Amino acid sequence: MPRNAIAYDEDFFAWTEEQARLLRAGELAEIDALNLAEEVESMGRRDRQELESRLTVLLAHLLKWQVQPDRRSTSWSGTIREQRRQIGRKLRDSPSLRPVLEAVLAEVYADAREDAVEETGISEADFPVDCPFTVEEILSRSFLPD
Repeated sequence: MPRNAIAYDEDFFAWTEEQARLLRAGELAEIDALNLAEEVESMGRRDRQELESRLTVLLAHLLKWQVQPDRRSTSWSGTIREQRRQIGRKLRDSPSLRPVLEAVLAEVYADAREDAVEETGISEADFPVDCPFTVEEILSRSFLPD
């Protein structure tokens, strides 16, 4: 067992610092490989979860924009712009997340639709069952639904 495996449960920050030091020093035999592998995987999961969360917020605002033209506001457009900006940054940093957008779109859209219904008080029947936007439209800085 690596000398620092117990520190993982006792002091996560100190554990991360020690793992980084060991990696830089090339002391691979001393690395807490199991916990380190788990942490690396969890970083990927967090990126995916952040992408899904931002996409949900973006889709909900696009839906509200579409169904409530008389209630459009700079707040909504600001939220749309910021979510697109952050999704764009995430995709630039991790291009392999792009296919995830297509893969999760239906699931995320269902959540966004539910949020839009709750936030607007408009009947669920007034929102499309399937996502009416393409990934390109969703991410386009110039697209706003009519």
